Amino acid sequence: MSEIPKRRLGRTGEMVSMIGMGGFHLGQPSTPDSDAIKLIHAGIDRGITFLDNSWDYNAGMSELRMGRALSLAGYRDKVFLMTKVDGRTKAAAAAQIEESLSRLLTDRLDLLQFHENIRPDDADRIFAEGGAIEAALEAKAAGKVRYIGFTGHKNPDYHLHMIEIAKARDFTFDTVQMPLNVMDAHYNSFERKVLPVALDLDMGILAMKTFGDKFILETGAVDPVDMLHYGMNLPTSVVITGIDKPEILDQAIRAATTFAPLSEAKVAEILAKTADLARDGKNEPYKTTHFFDSTVQNPSWLG
Repeated sequence: MSEIPKRRLGRTGEMVSMIGMGGFHLGQPSTPDSDAIKLIHAGIDRGITFLDNSWDYNAGMSELRMGRALSLAGYRDKVFLMTKVDGRTKAAAAAQIEESLSRLLTDRLDLLQFHENIRPDDADRIFAEGGAIEAALEAKAAGKVRYIGFTGHKNPDYHLHMIEIAKARDFTFDTVQMPLNVMDAHYNSFERKVLPVALDLDMGILAMKTFGDKFILETGAVDPVDMLHYGMNLPTSVVITGIDKPEILDQAIRAATTFAPLSEAKVAEILAKTADLARDGKNEPYKTTHFFDSTVQNPSWLG
């Protein structure tokens, strides 16, 4: 089988696999510990180098399992490890960073991201005096964090606000994570609003929600491999996808190793198939509801 191509992670200059392994699915109770660890090892052995996680995934189980997997046979040094924190205050973020390092059994995070930029004031809180950015910068100075980014799935305007607030403080994020998929282009689009701005700043682009937390997938409008190829066809560094079964790992690897740039006609065909389904955002409920907003359901995590 062909090797998974690598792409440059924006201004970091790091080269990472164009497909990334999502951490949420690996920590779900329906997947036994041993199966999750085997999947992580199998993904790395087959060329996935970018690993995604978050302090809040599955009450910490996602990080615990990934830490166990990476502690074996030198796997930690084979990957670019990312996790996220929810804290908006320096104290909350600092505590979560330390807990993530402990769970992941590592002394460094290759990338730390502020999770769920889903409120109009999240950026203001992070960059306020005593805000989470102070914890991230101190962790970076201490060698515990190499790069800093942010994520969000709600409104592209909140992403633009985060970038502007950072710019006003002479700070540029290394990465940004956002929904980039076959429906996003039609409704409150990150692709159209945020992607050009982030590229101008040479930020690493992390695509998520390829299958829309199954809602886009379940419409049956587009073949799953074509959905992955759509994300890869954008100027993304990594397309992060949830993997909880060997066959889903096979699908992700197949998409990465068979990808070739899509023609304008192919892109138009895909967007035509999804236009009506995407118009009101009902198949992107992470944008239109609070169902996926873990920090709305657990506001204490913000600090």
